[in-house]
Amino acid sequence: MVRPPSTLRARTGRAAWTAAAAAAILGLGACAKPLFPENAPRTQFEKFDAMRSGAAPAEEPDVFGRPQPALRARLTPKNDT
Repeated sequence: MVRPPSTLRARTGRAAWTAAAAAAILGLGACAKPLFPENAPRTQFEKFDAMRSGAAPAEEPDVFGRPQPALRARLTPKNDT
């Protein structure tokens, strides 16, 4: 069964409006602020370290100056003297 052209055009227009509405709704959701701020401590241990002996650096430059995770600084035991 072949549909008349007017019905096909109506369905195509409806699909285009639906796609545009979905894109607009998804676009508005992307403007929301992040759930957790970047500078907030992630665990109670990070908060304790920051209050007690200063926060360990998250990144340090490598030999070529590119940032890399500061694993050695974060994993070495703290000296409480």
